[in-house]
Amino acid sequence: MKGFPKWLVKLNFFLAVPVVNFGKHAGRLPVIKNIVNLFFIKSFNQVTAIPISRHVAVNESIDARSTTLPLGMIDKLVEAASYVMILNECVCRSYYRKGPVDIGCMVLGKAALDIHPSNGRIINTIEAKAHVRKAADAGLVANVAHVWIDPVGFGVTSFKNMLFICFCGHDSCLYTDNLNKRCPNLDNAYKKLDGMSVVIDESLCSGCGLCAEKCFVSAIKMNNGKAVIGDVCKGCGRCISECPEKAMGLRIDDFDSVYSQLLKRVSCFADIG
Repeated sequence: MKGFPKWLVKLNFFLAVPVVNFGKHAGRLPVIKNIVNLFFIKSFNQVTAIPISRHVAVNESIDARSTTLPLGMIDKLVEAASYVMILNECVCRSYYRKGPVDIGCMVLGKAALDIHPSNGRIINTIEAKAHVRKAADAGLVANVAHVWIDPVGFGVTSFKNMLFICFCGHDSCLYTDNLNKRCPNLDNAYKKLDGMSVVIDESLCSGCGLCAEKCFVSAIKMNNGKAVIGDVCKGCGRCISECPEKAMGLRIDDFDSVYSQLLKRVSCFADIG
């Protein structure tokens, strides 16, 4: 039996938004935080950000071909997946009425076959890569996600074989919005990849503070008129595309090592090999 039809998926989402946002805000309150934390246990909530925006520059110390590396990681995941489904629209942006609604998430793994066809369609590798580039051109961030709210919202029971690649924008995402006061489990569930980091050229930084304002996890602080990235950075790269001085860039130490880390993180959740 297929999962929920599109109208029911959207209804579930609309009902979930105020509940999830309350949980994020209440996640640090005494007593309540212990309850909220249970809903964000790492085993059922794992998200990894991949900066795919074409506005995200790779640090100049790395070979010029590295500018394609973040996109390349998503390409390799798509190539390794047994099935890929593209959703007809982004439910988040449809709800918030902000950004490109037609750039929907992609579902990787056998669970894609269990999603009701009114929500999207199975696509080939070429179509999937073209969709990723469409998201990149729109300045979106790719979040590779294995979270319990997806199978619940779509009425799918095979959570173990489901991996989402969500293309998220600013102030229009159920998962990444309102994370500046996140509970500990939610913070731990959203992890950046070791060997991939955002860097700042202090000589170019004007101290405008826009990156700190736009950082959804409050990882950037201003110190003596310069932006400083803290340890809680998730590596999404959104700040890079926001910087008017082009003072921020992405550093990837070794593509194969970083991709192997990503593959190890997600392969136990979906048929990705």
